[in-house]
Amino acid sequence: MSKIIGTIHGQDITEENDLSVTFSADATLDGDGANGQFGGDPCYAPRGYAGGTLDVIENAGGPGNWFGVVTDTGEVDGKPIVQGDSDPCPGAHLSATSLHLRKADGTRLPDSSPFKYVDSATVPFIVVPPMIIKGVAGIVMGCRAIVTNSKNGKSVEAVVADGGPSNHLGEISVACAKAIGVPTGTTHPANGGGASSPDIHYRLFPGTAAIVNGVTYPLQPSGL
Repeated sequence: MSKIIGTIHGQDITEENDLSVTFSADATLDGDGANGQFGGDPCYAPRGYAGGTLDVIENAGGPGNWFGVVTDTGEVDGKPIVQGDSDPCPGAHLSATSLHLRKADGTRLPDSSPFKYVDSATVPFIVVPPMIIKGVAGIVMGCRAIVTNSKNGKSVEAVVADGGPSNHLGEISVACAKAIGVPTGTTHPANGGGASSPDIHYRLFPGTAAIVNGVTYPLQPSGL
């Protein structure tokens, strides 16, 4: 029997008979994890940065409360890390996702590596609230997802790559938005755009590792 895990802003989150999780919601855009890893723009950069960014630096916080970029201490009151000359986007900040990638040999990447995080600019991914991550038996972070725009029928394979606030449902990467025909922001793709009505259908497969564009993503237990 299917069961309702919970409801956010009137939208039910349902665990189906096959243990997949489904819900319909709007779509806001998430630029997190974009560090120019695969040629796209980074999410954030200091004012005066010469290149483009997916979002504006004001959305990453400010001195004493840097909640949107990686800092040298790993805390919000630390100093934002700036990419060096050997990194993909020298001078830009580092943006993180909850899902952490590893080296080819399986060892951990340092927090200061642009490649530790899932790139919003080029990888279709979704963001889910704690209710889903903690409410099902299978591992959610890194699992397979299918995102469908019911208005145009476009669908894309995606990965669950980030955790969001408990009161928000329906958030997708810039690459996911482009794949299913959801508008992005004009100057900064992650700052604007989106779908304002619950026309986007999400289906997650907890415990099944996502394979997106030929890349298999790691399943990451909650708390890691």
